[in-house]
Amino acid sequence: MQTLRATKSYVMTAIPTVHLNGTSGQDLRREYQTAYRAVKFAIDSLCETTCNGRDYYPQGNGAYTQAYAERQAALCKLRDVQSYLEDVLMGVMDQL
Repeated sequence: MQTLRATKSYVMTAIPTVHLNGTSGQDLRREYQTAYRAVKFAIDSLCETTCNGRDYYPQGNGAYTQAYAERQAALCKLRDVQSYLEDVLMGVMDQL
């Protein structure tokens, strides 16, 4: 049975239970740390990409605004994934 715990954002995250018949706590920690680092790299990389109005003005009014909003929405999704991974990782580490 998985334990549910409230996270700081009040989203419920199912935390794997570390026990003898399941995946080892060390493996879970390593796997979630790897995933967390990959998402952090994606966030950092996306933040470093250029989003310049001069690249969009030939497309007409509103193109840059749309592009910027889409980029921000993508960043929000990545941050949601990062938060989820952090919650699971902390939940696993609490059991070690």
